[in-house]
Amino acid sequence: MWLFKNKEYLSDEELVNQYKRDGNKNVFAELFKKHVKVVYGTCLFYLQDKDDAQDATMQLFEKLMIEVKNRDISNFKGWLSFVVRNFCISIIRKNKTNQKNIKSYYEFEYEAPNIETEEKINSVDDDQMIAMMTESLFQLKEKQRICIDLFYLKNKSYQDIANETSFSINEIKSYIQNGKRNLKTLLQKKISHE
Repeated sequence: MWLFKNKEYLSDEELVNQYKRDGNKNVFAELFKKHVKVVYGTCLFYLQDKDDAQDATMQLFEKLMIEVKNRDISNFKGWLSFVVRNFCISIIRKNKTNQKNIKSYYEFEYEAPNIETEEKINSVDDDQMIAMMTESLFQLKEKQRICIDLFYLKNKSYQDIANETSFSINEIKSYIQNGKRNLKTLLQKKISHE
């Protein structure tokens, strides 16, 4: 079997060379599996959030699958450590530049609802609410609508959506987050004008 050499597992460098030679994704998956706990642990250390660390680990798997083919790697563990650390730092930097947007998003989410609007929302029956949501969904930007439809109505995961569209995981999260906010605003406008 290709994962063994004289009853021992192939080294990282042998797996890298075999993957570069054959392009067999199973070989790369085996290589990544050997290091996934360290990759996840490093992501968790830097990002301080389990979900973000899991997402980053998945993104790194895809990124590394491409990069390994294009790099001369003599020490895989050292190279992997360098790439994972830099990837996490880039996420942190990106998040810092988006802090204002995140802050305004949370302020929006936790803003106390207007009592009058709240009463109107409670008075709307289920059929009316479904009709308004369906109508409002089609008023969203196309990418937001697609992601919200796939994620909430068709129960697709981020990875499933990425596979069905050309969107990255980060884009999908952003489209869903912005779409939810816009959908909520549209619904509140419709209800307050009822």
